[in-house]
Amino acid sequence: MQEFLIPAKPDLQAARETWLKTLARERRLSPETVEAYERDTRQFLHFLTGHCGGPPGIADIADLRPADLRGFLAARRNAGAGARTLGRGLAGIRSLLRFLERRGLVNAAGAAALRAPRQPKSLPKPLTASDAKQVVAVEGQLAEEPWIAARNAAVLTLLYGSGLRISEALGLAGADLATEADTVLRITGKGGKTRLVPVLPVASRAVAEYRRLCPFHIDPKGLLFRGARGGPLNPAIVQREMAKLRSALNLPDTATPHALRHSFATHLLGRGGDLRTIQELLGHASLSTTQVYTGVDTARLLEIYESAHPRA
Repeated sequence: MQEFLIPAKPDLQAARETWLKTLARERRLSPETVEAYERDTRQFLHFLTGHCGGPPGIADIADLRPADLRGFLAARRNAGAGARTLGRGLAGIRSLLRFLERRGLVNAAGAAALRAPRQPKSLPKPLTASDAKQVVAVEGQLAEEPWIAARNAAVLTLLYGSGLRISEALGLAGADLATEADTVLRITGKGGKTRLVPVLPVASRAVAEYRRLCPFHIDPKGLLFRGARGGPLNPAIVQREMAKLRSALNLPDTATPHALRHSFATHLLGRGGDLRTIQELLGHASLSTTQVYTGVDTARLLEIYESAHPRA
């Protein structure tokens, strides 16, 4: 992690460093999340330096009041931070204070009592089933080289057909989906959580076609999907190809690679899929994260309600 000047006394600096290492090693948070928490708490310490008249130590944050935290959030809001950024910042501060509280060093009640900023509601914007099929079809890919077109189709088919994140698809090893008989993938997603996802025959065939045309040797222990020069396939390349397809198919700007994952969940729900099962397939830690998909197919939910509820 990049070194920064931390405006805090040595005792707080050392405790914060231990907390960050705990997040990465024991709680297995992603490097991006740990980096965000580091940045958010560093900004908080900068605020406290001005608020307290000098670099804070553990004694200075031992009994933080909600008013102190509201002052920090107000300062960040005035600097242009949005509700999501403020909510994540508050979560990082709470995590640090809870860590110190468990060691008997501070009282985290003030942070726990503060309500997080209201988050804007945003529903996923899935593609229609017909648009999704066009996007993943190999004959619709715009790459000139056949093997690259097959590669793009295989990646996009896994996003839509198995609900993979783009990082999960590009992280597949050469040993994965080695034959068309492979029907299940073991995926390690966010937070190191492992899940099993089914692979549709159309996705297996797409990967097999890519393997057949790929000019590079695919080592079982190496990465499955390759860039044009044989190196790892960069997510930006997939995003750029999706942008070309958007333009060619006259799709909205919301039609991104991640929208294919949204489409996977939405279309399953629309066909009567169970929300808890969809949660497991997506690798969501909480059902509340998956429940956002219930807002995109109200007509289907009403149909299920009217046909199944005894008082409907």
